[in-house]
Amino acid sequence: MLAPSILSADFTNIREDFKIMNEEKCDFIHVDIMDGNYVPNISFGPGIVKQLRTLTDIKFDTHLMIENPENYIKDFAQSGSDIITIHPSTTKHLDRTLNLIKSYGMKCGIALNPSDDLTCLKYILKDLYLVLIMSVNPGFGGQSFIENSLLKIKDLRNIIKNNSYDTLIEVDGGVKIDNAQKILDAGADILVSGSGVFKGDIRNNIKKFKELMS
Repeated sequence: MLAPSILSADFTNIREDFKIMNEEKCDFIHVDIMDGNYVPNISFGPGIVKQLRTLTDIKFDTHLMIENPENYIKDFAQSGSDIITIHPSTTKHLDRTLNLIKSYGMKCGIALNPSDDLTCLKYILKDLYLVLIMSVNPGFGGQSFIENSLLKIKDLRNIIKNNSYDTLIEVDGGVKIDNAQKILDAGADILVSGSGVFKGDIRNNIKKFKELMS
């Protein structure tokens, strides 16, 4: 499955970009929310997400790179998010926050940074819709894929398989056409790609990713 990351899109041409994603039937649209505190960058908030929601019926895969995400879950639910993914260290009561996400009818995910260990998933993995493996350090687009992420993907795939869980593995960071196959082979279900989709011919880039996944 493919989730283009609109952080890399040209917002002066965003309506046309969404038209292409709709026509090419992308599986998700990845929406990165950054607050300038948890990560050293700022993107946009639920108001913009609500406006973008009018451009598509594709599910919004919203990644909150923000402190105290529990304070904003309702806002992103009302803006049209379908999946909310948070980082474990950003909330004091992780289980409570995950249940809050579900209470608004959304699916929940956990994002793990390159240095984060899989052990933090032990007691919550079965309740997650997805685990987002960050294959770069979060906060900026256009970074290079960290190769050690492949081992983490493989380890997580084995845990999910051995426990017969349905949790999906999503990978974000430096994902391009030339490394997508090895990421899929390691066990990824969803590929998030920003510049890999939006740099150059967007339609052709999406088609290439889809061909790999078929």
